[in-house]
Amino acid sequence: MRNLFKTKAGLVLEYTVLGHGEPVLVMHGGHSNCYEEFGYDELLARNYSIITPSRPGYGLSAKAIGHTLETACEAYIELLDYLRIQKIHVVAISAGGPSGIVLASRFPERVRSLVLQSAVTHTWLTPKDSLYQTARFMFRPTVEKYLWSLMRLLHNWIPSAMFKHTIVSFSKRPKKEILPQFSAEDRELYRRMLNRQRSGHGFLLDLEQTGNDWTAAISTIQCPVLILHSKYDGLVPLEHARYAERHIAKSRLYELESWGHLIWLGEGAPDMYREWFAFLDQQRA
Repeated sequence: MRNLFKTKAGLVLEYTVLGHGEPVLVMHGGHSNCYEEFGYDELLARNYSIITPSRPGYGLSAKAIGHTLETACEAYIELLDYLRIQKIHVVAISAGGPSGIVLASRFPERVRSLVLQSAVTHTWLTPKDSLYQTARFMFRPTVEKYLWSLMRLLHNWIPSAMFKHTIVSFSKRPKKEILPQFSAEDRELYRRMLNRQRSGHGFLLDLEQTGNDWTAAISTIQCPVLILHSKYDGLVPLEHARYAERHIAKSRLYELESWGHLIWLGEGAPDMYREWFAFLDQQRA
């Protein structure tokens, strides 16, 4: 169920809480929100509870919370205080990577462990990149709602054709190699992902903030860190994972043989889950 929390500054932070057990805070990726699903059933089955705020500009969360990543992380700590959660495991996904990095760096006493999944960890897209300019046009607030409405319409109308057309953008491998790896359940999870996606003001904030250098923050992380990244990620290069491993003292990188960016889908997913939960279970209170 959706919840709305008001920060000390009077700004709204949307969030969900699922399950009962040791708490995990999820920093969702770009175009997502507090209704993220990847990995959730698996976490709940292992008796973790999941707290997911919609990051600033996504869902109903105020854009102003994300004036900087530091102000956003202060809001997350306020939320944890409200929920009476002292220490937490953090999972940071894709464009949510910098949020997890800054949170672990600034509030070491509150973060028990950090898992980076397909995560941005240093400078990603900048105004010099053509993809940056394209993304700024396609996902600006006046356009994105129509774009995502069209995507939902097509994926619900002709799901198989749209899956084959769009899934390749997440991988460096040829289409003929990756398509056989997906089950009917994987395809349904992918369709549901697209049905919940919106950019709001959030993705433009992500573009602005992921263009920054986070070396100072990432180098001071004290908690144990697991980095999970596909060798064939077509959106966030593997170098982001290797960069994190070089700069975080207590980190371990597991380079996945899975097909691409969405490491929860496809034949390689069980390998990812095995590494993730072995690490997470070791860090339990």
